Amino acid sequence: MSIPTLEPPIEHWVVAKPARVSERGIVVAQHWRAAEIGARMLTEGGNAIDAAVATALALGVVEPWMSGIGGSGLLIYGEAATGKVEVVDFTLVAAAATDPKSYPLTGGTSSEMFGWPLVEGDRNITGYGSIAVPGSVAGMALALERFGRKSFAEAIEPAARLAEGGLPVDWYTSHNIALAAAELRPFEGSRAVYLPDGLPPVPPPSSAVRRLPLPSLSRTYRRLQQAGPRDFYEGALARAIIADLNAGGSAISALDLAQYRAEIVAPQRLDYRGITLNAAPLLTGGTTFLAAMRRLAERIPGAAREYPDAAAFLAYAEALRAAFAERFATLGHAMPSLSNTTHLSVVDREGNMVALTNTLLSRFGSKVVLPETGIPMNNGMMWFDPRPGLANSIAPGKKPLANMCPVLLQREGKPWVALGACGGRRIIPAVTQLVSFLTDFDLSLDEAFETPRLDAAGETVLCDRRMAPQIVAALAERLPVEQVEATLYPSSFAMPSAVMRDATTAVNTGMTHIASPSAAAIVELEF
Repeated sequence: MSIPTLEPPIEHWVVAKPARVSERGIVVAQHWRAAEIGARMLTEGGNAIDAAVATALALGVVEPWMSGIGGSGLLIYGEAATGKVEVVDFTLVAAAATDPKSYPLTGGTSSEMFGWPLVEGDRNITGYGSIAVPGSVAGMALALERFGRKSFAEAIEPAARLAEGGLPVDWYTSHNIALAAAELRPFEGSRAVYLPDGLPPVPPPSSAVRRLPLPSLSRTYRRLQQAGPRDFYEGALARAIIADLNAGGSAISALDLAQYRAEIVAPQRLDYRGITLNAAPLLTGGTTFLAAMRRLAERIPGAAREYPDAAAFLAYAEALRAAFAERFATLGHAMPSLSNTTHLSVVDREGNMVALTNTLLSRFGSKVVLPETGIPMNNGMMWFDPRPGLANSIAPGKKPLANMCPVLLQREGKPWVALGACGGRRIIPAVTQLVSFLTDFDLSLDEAFETPRLDAAGETVLCDRRMAPQIVAALAERLPVEQVEATLYPSSFAMPSAVMRDATTAVNTGMTHIASPSAAAIVELEF
């Protein structure tokens, strides 16, 4: 059988990022500046929750195409002393005045939407009509209140200083702004921040640093620091947010913001060969991840300790395809593949762990930066299926189905691994395979991240070109297969990050997505 492949290869870089190992705490994030802030929070006496929140708030400044305070997310916290695992759910909610009829179908089908119908004017994807009620500020504040040692004011201070310094422009910043420039241009607040000369910014040719000023966002961060996180939902900041939203035609009201609450919920759990897998419940990627892992338990021998072979990858592909079929039938469809999310993982000296996924959904979310507050806003309405009468259809006050899949693994009741990824519908296949590499084949964290993966979220199984030919051939005998390059853009695979702890030696390990240019694992005290 002929296996489709990209010819000529897009890139043939050889990139390496070794794991970081230390008895101190480790923060792994998709931008090193934010990870440094989290590591410093650990140095200053904070725990894993404090470091995770400080890192996430900083990511909203230095990586605004991925996440921010106008988004939503999920956080899983594993406490070392008690073994207790909790999930903080701060996912998006549709406005109470949402009218499904305001998202009429055109009769066409999007090439980006996994077969979903197109909505007139892409109203569910771009612009004010695509914005759902954001939960990130409420979720991070709740996590700090219940599990942290630092106040919200302390956690946001480093990010506020970053915002006052502006967004550093390097080649990767230019790349991300350029990709979204045509969609950012129609919105006044977005143009003012990201297209100051009408074009995407470029870094200076010398070693000098160019920064895009963020005056409105920095004022918003300072307001949150001084007035507290509920000001985002009920105070002067909330009034400014609603004024901007309503001026742009959003259905979100002051009551929608005031009534928003993040929740602490119990995780879904699965005992997998003596390892407890903890995932977020209900309308998340956790449901599909655990469904795939249950199938793997039947397909991969429990005694397997060799490197993953063709039989293992066939099991991955078939288990994931079956789990996604179940997801589409009972929960709803996946989000577009061209999505941007951020994931971070933290372990502190005591062994407490956090897996936190925060997202604006698409690159720069709705493409709207609110003019008064400088907040980049999500496009959460995209997570709903635009067709009426289905499990995940648009409805007032409803939460959509999300692909976010932070997971926390426990060994003998103690946090062992905190793991997650960004990459839309590709998150679940990545997390599933990495968990299997660690549990079924006893790979080290860096070995697991270096192993070429497949993606089986769609009809065609995508195989990393580096995968062994005999594995690809075995897959092609059973399934439609295409070999693709594991490039930074376009990306065919999710970008994971993880931390691990050896309970016997109390040694921590951190690993980030190897091909991400800004991603880093930063050790506490290492600056």
